[in-house]
Amino acid sequence: MQKANQNLLAKPSFLLLFALCWLILLISSPFSLTELTNYITFSLLGVIGAIFANSTGAGGGVVFIPLFNQLNFSEQQAVATSFAIQCFGMTAGAASWYYHYQSQQKALRLWQGFKRIIAVTGVCSVFALAWVFNGDQQGPASLPLAFSWFSLLLGIFIFISVYVSKPTRERSLLTPYDYIALVIIGLFGGAITAWLSVGVGEILVIYLIIRRFDINMAIGAAVVVSALSVWSVIGYVQGQVYWQVVLFAGPAAVLGGLFARILVSHLSAVKLKLFFAAWLLVSGGFAII
Repeated sequence: MQKANQNLLAKPSFLLLFALCWLILLISSPFSLTELTNYITFSLLGVIGAIFANSTGAGGGVVFIPLFNQLNFSEQQAVATSFAIQCFGMTAGAASWYYHYQSQQKALRLWQGFKRIIAVTGVCSVFALAWVFNGDQQGPASLPLAFSWFSLLLGIFIFISVYVSKPTRERSLLTPYDYIALVIIGLFGGAITAWLSVGVGEILVIYLIIRRFDINMAIGAAVVVSALSVWSVIGYVQGQVYWQVVLFAGPAAVLGGLFARILVSHLSAVKLKLFFAAWLLVSGGFAII
């Protein structure tokens, strides 16, 4: 998959077709050229957010939401716009990760639970998201701060575990306990995602790391679950989406989502855990500050 991704991003024909589709999308939008030029810089946001989201499984909301808040987006606009951008970036990342599984990892012992993890967690997350939006359930006012502290503390824990814990054989099979945990993660993570546009992927990766499943499999599964989650709710929030931002950040996120798999392939399991822990510390700490 690494080679496939590299070839795809390096092919002039792909980049030309991608640029043409992007241009058609911009031209067909109801916004004037003058108005659109004010949002070109959001392309960089889309690329960066998608790279971090698809290389950690945490979702792009941790990048998008703080910036949108600084730009005085309403809470509903920030979450909805984050969902819309992730529909681009997380979909590209999910397709990349799933193809990697089908082409290279399907027969490997450490990836045997990949589809089951996605199925159980994904279904529960979609159910929770539908429950929140259909019932107009409001999240606790303290949820963003609490989730930031959760990310910060878990980042510290993973850092410590990498250097203190003795190397052990990685798990490959899911136990009944794991299935119960995945249901809980899907339900609670899905609800948190509905309110913050991030949550289920990050919690899933953390759990799988703690349970000593393969880190690459954990991230890949979380990316696919996150993609399923954001697509399940975009119909609920499309009226709140700031489409001028999405027209630039969304397509750019596709490139970031494709590149993320290449980045992960160059990191060892230990380095990948440290990268994920650092991301938790930065995202959690930034939100608290």
